[in-house]
Amino acid sequence: MQVSVETTQGLERRLTISVPADAVDSAVKSRLQQLAKTQRINGFRPGKVPVSVIKKRFGQAVRQEVAGDVMQQNFYQAIVQEKIQPAGMPKFELTKDEDGQDLEFVASFEVYPEVEVKGVSDIEIEKPVVDITDEDLDNMMETLQKQHASWKEVKRKAKKDDKVIIDFVGTVDGEEFEGGKAEDFALELGQGRMIPGFEKPLVGAKAGEEVTIEVTFPEDYHAENLKGKEAVFQATVKKVEGQSLPKVDEEFAKLFGVEEGGVDALKAEVRKNMERELNQTLKAQVKEDVIAKLVEANEFDIPQALIDQEVNALREQAKQRFSQQGGGQNLPELPAELFTDNAKRRVSIGLILGEVIKQNELKADEAKVNEMIETAASAYEDPQEVVEYYNNNQELMQQMQNVALEEQAIEWVLEQANVTEVTKAFDEVMNKQA
Repeated sequence: MQVSVETTQGLERRLTISVPADAVDSAVKSRLQQLAKTQRINGFRPGKVPVSVIKKRFGQAVRQEVAGDVMQQNFYQAIVQEKIQPAGMPKFELTKDEDGQDLEFVASFEVYPEVEVKGVSDIEIEKPVVDITDEDLDNMMETLQKQHASWKEVKRKAKKDDKVIIDFVGTVDGEEFEGGKAEDFALELGQGRMIPGFEKPLVGAKAGEEVTIEVTFPEDYHAENLKGKEAVFQATVKKVEGQSLPKVDEEFAKLFGVEEGGVDALKAEVRKNMERELNQTLKAQVKEDVIAKLVEANEFDIPQALIDQEVNALREQAKQRFSQQGGGQNLPELPAELFTDNAKRRVSIGLILGEVIKQNELKADEAKVNEMIETAASAYEDPQEVVEYYNNNQELMQQMQNVALEEQAIEWVLEQANVTEVTKAFDEVMNKQA
């Protein structure tokens, strides 16, 4: 086997491989002989068909089949010989294939880039330090009360956290538009669920009042015909409802599965959950900051084959999410452009962290893996059952080991980087995450 390697452009490589004629012809002859034993042809006894007859009838197809196998086998031998690491499957082109002559073919493919992780010691990272105060706990308890609040009609002006029941009609340039009209629409004031400016005129309104709402649709609004347009809504307030919060007592605690210990036990459980969510959020924010700085400091060519693979994976995930929401039927093929930028970034991150792991010979720390599983399990009613489920599921365990390994790579970067601790409030961190 003779091999020549050519760099065509960037990460693209072109291998020209020549395979000796006797190796190919011998493989063709062997396959024809095997075929002669199984083929039934009129005029010949089973297993007694002459190879010359088989060759005349099946020779071309057999040679094509052998050529395909030869290209696959010799390509893999060639990349091992030349110490080349392909990114994605090659494209084969058969350039010479005749009896008695060397078989020649060309394999075109991309290779992985040479990634040298740079600038780690220059990275500036802010690491938030957060204490959960009694006020934070009180605010969370109030949030839980609101989640179980009842609504009661009130005869006063609407205020923040009230619910208004309204009819409204929206117009743009004096014309009604699709989706701009509703009846008995329940709107909780202060939640920010409508377009900016919609709620403000309703604060202070009473049942029976007509309210004019003037807004401008955001430039990134989902409806193309409304982007950046000024609109006027005429709204009728039909009812104002105020929240009636439940009393925080033993019965309230039981709503959250706390059967013993009453309010104190509930608060302890809530604080524990707040601490777990805070730790996860802080870790995620620092990780995202590290990754963003690494990507910014390390630019390199990315194989299109890897981008295409990631686009397909992201597209499949989107399909599954849409299907779970009841919209999976007759879903059109989502265009690759929707996922390309995200795919490029994910591939880049994978290559950079992979190089960190490789250069530092990192292995998934068993204690860290177990700690991560136990943390994930603590959110469930029976944590031990979840731990056992992970331990008995090889695929899930491998996923957790990969996550642990990635976190170890991030920790290595943090050890080299310039990390500054910054004191922040609980709400500041959690609202940013939201």
